Amino acid sequence: MRVILDANVLIAAVASRGLCESLLELCLEEHGLIVSEELLGEVHRNLVKRIRLPEAVASDFCRLLRNNALMTTPAVVSPGACRDPKDLYLLGLSESANADFLVTGDKDLIESGWRGPTKIVTPRQFWENCRQK
Repeated sequence: MRVILDANVLIAAVASRGLCESLLELCLEEHGLIVSEELLGEVHRNLVKRIRLPEAVASDFCRLLRNNALMTTPAVVSPGACRDPKDLYLLGLSESANADFLVTGDKDLIESGWRGPTKIVTPRQFWENCRQK
């Protein structure tokens, strides 16, 4: 499967042991993880500012993602596709990469009513979906 983990899921994977860390490992080992420059930039900024990781550690993590994921340029989507304009690139990324899943905890994205082929699910929903197969 082709999977996008949003920035908060990726940050949680670094910040603590748990579901998001397991999802990242699963995606790297068994699925096609999809990223973009915008997503990596958001992850890097928040790892340094919110989590207070050293710049070098944040850069190493983003390099790991860049080297082990499919780098894709997001398509342009309608500004009305989501309440939060900062999330539009994730919908565009899911469209251009033909992703099967966008994994997020962001209610704006989950409740967006996105009509594309990508299923927008929570980390728990994605985990349960993968474990059923």
